[in-house]
Amino acid sequence: MADLATIRQPVDREMREFQGHFKEAMRTSVPLLDHITRYIVRSRGKQMRPLLVYLSAAACGGTRERTHIAATLIELLHTATLVHDDVVDAAETRRGFLSINALWKSKIAVLVGDYLLSRGLLISMEHDGIDLLRITSKAVEAMSEGELLQIEKARRLDITEQVYFDIIRRKTASLIAACCAAGAASAGADADQVEQLRQFGEEMGIAFQIKDDLLDFTPSAATGKPQGGDIKERKMTLPLIHTLQSLGTLQRRAMVRSIKRSRDHAADADKVMAQILEGPGMAYAEEKMREHRDQAVALLDGLPDTPARHALVDLVDFTINRKK
Repeated sequence: MADLATIRQPVDREMREFQGHFKEAMRTSVPLLDHITRYIVRSRGKQMRPLLVYLSAAACGGTRERTHIAATLIELLHTATLVHDDVVDAAETRRGFLSINALWKSKIAVLVGDYLLSRGLLISMEHDGIDLLRITSKAVEAMSEGELLQIEKARRLDITEQVYFDIIRRKTASLIAACCAAGAASAGADADQVEQLRQFGEEMGIAFQIKDDLLDFTPSAATGKPQGGDIKERKMTLPLIHTLQSLGTLQRRAMVRSIKRSRDHAADADKVMAQILEGPGMAYAEEKMREHRDQAVALLDGLPDTPARHALVDLVDFTINRKK
């Protein structure tokens, strides 16, 4: 399996140039805000979303100056949502760094997230990027809908597989789809090709989320995250949903009771974990993940045979084979 350094090779120059564009986009004359945005720049992760923008553009005719605008807009949007998510979740860390709300409290974190969103809006307006803004705004709308739908359903623990896919299509896959669509649009692709890349990103995003579900059942030493954390937070993952669907009525009710108690009772969390690991849910989720991987790759068939197209395929495979 190709590593990230190999995958980014077709757009390595653009990814290095992106660092300067993103830093410039975050620049401000307010000392406190400038200090926080510099901290954000230092604590960013693998930059998968800008990479998707550049690879999609390269696969659809080649990167342009507008591609830097698209990548910067996406990264500002993504960073803003992470800052706000950490406030909502009262999270103290993000990617091994202290979260903004942990360091500067929630009020400042919310304002920083708002600032990042406004910077994205202004940059797109200043560089004739209305089409890019439309793509990313639709993603923000879908992400908000998905998050609220998940909160609503998690209270009752009655999520069906159909509702699960509706949630992750909105909450997770929509932003990855926006990366690919914005990249294609920035390269001058026509509407059909932009939609093709959007669908590719959506399928990749669904596979990405199912992989996240599966990783919740991997020992903490391998992932760096608490095993079974999704269960304690009442997140209805695909392995859990399929396991519940395979049980009889009484067994299902008993498992739901254990899930509700799992946050405060480790024995209940362990019991649910064992039921899922021993049941059909893990294999089923793995199968579904690979189905969406194959659908994503098939959507690239009409693109020219370029290093960027092959890198997109490799990136999908990297996503579903990652260890954390």
